[in-house]
Amino acid sequence: MKVLIRGRRRHFRTVEFDARRNEVLLIEQRLLPHQFKVVRIPDFQATARAIRDMVVRGAGAIGATAAFGLAQGVLAFKGADLASFLRRADKVYETLKSARPTAVDPVNAMKQVLAAMEQGSSVVEKQELALLAAEQFAEEDVAHCRAIGGHGAKLIQDGARILTHCNAGWLAFVDVGSATAPIYAAQEQGRKFHVFCDETRPRSQGATLTAWELAQQGVSHQIIADNAAGHLMQRGEIDLVIVGSDRTLGRTGEVANKIGTYTKAVLAKRHKIPFYVAIPLSTIDWNLKNGFDIPIEERDEEEVLGAWGVNGRRRREYVRVANPGSGARNPGFDVTPAELITGIITPVGIFKPRELWRRRKELVFPG
Repeated sequence: MKVLIRGRRRHFRTVEFDARRNEVLLIEQRLLPHQFKVVRIPDFQATARAIRDMVVRGAGAIGATAAFGLAQGVLAFKGADLASFLRRADKVYETLKSARPTAVDPVNAMKQVLAAMEQGSSVVEKQELALLAAEQFAEEDVAHCRAIGGHGAKLIQDGARILTHCNAGWLAFVDVGSATAPIYAAQEQGRKFHVFCDETRPRSQGATLTAWELAQQGVSHQIIADNAAGHLMQRGEIDLVIVGSDRTLGRTGEVANKIGTYTKAVLAKRHKIPFYVAIPLSTIDWNLKNGFDIPIEERDEEEVLGAWGVNGRRRREYVRVANPGSGARNPGFDVTPAELITGIITPVGIFKPRELWRRRKELVFPG
């Protein structure tokens, strides 16, 4: 996507790799919407921290970051001993895998890299194959998101009022996004519509990231408090809900996404509003059999007890909002049952949640 910087529009990807310097390049999303900055990540440990601390976030974006981080880690290996090299690769993989456990994209992305490395017979060959596979994952992520846009755009009619939750935009992927892909495709086709962005507490990615993206793209939108969605649905002011996913179970059609997604799905069902989930193939988990088996990340309570913002001196700072001395629970995700989901928008078409397993030959990620 293009970003307006000093009066000029420039194209950026959320995640890139500088092979010459063996560095991962990331848009520092914690600074948005107040400051746009690209940071260089020097080694795989720092790349894992960038994922964990949400310098980068979103299913496809952390998938690509993990893939590049794995390549980064093995490229830093010096020597020709294969056994030592493979131990190093395992260490890098486990470090990156543990950074954020709910999303399945990082695991799928790194498995694609590891599978490619198996074709090499020497350390140098395996290193070269690792980087090629990471780059391939990034390109596939963009292609999948564009295809999601092509299939999902037909759901958006002129005058539609769309609700989003969290950020499943180009900042959450390498480019284009999943839930935003149909929005951007419909915009390209000349349709006029309006988007309501859930603020998405506690980190407010809807208010800070999705709204910033839509403003950059010139899409009509407004931010609403999370608790306002039911009111707007009851008044007939929302026609369609499109969200993303961090893990979708191929066996059951259940969807793990940012906390609050389940609530919106229940409300949409109550008011007979179509509720769609947009995903690339790398987000599908074909192994887990029950949504309750999905590991739900518990984040720091400070995210709930306060908020980050920019003060009058244009400096980012944290402000305590909650009662002093009170603690908090902070689950990062929830799981939406298949019966609450109208359809899942994939790069190969739109499916009912329980169709995924039957159509798995079409939907299996190439990694």
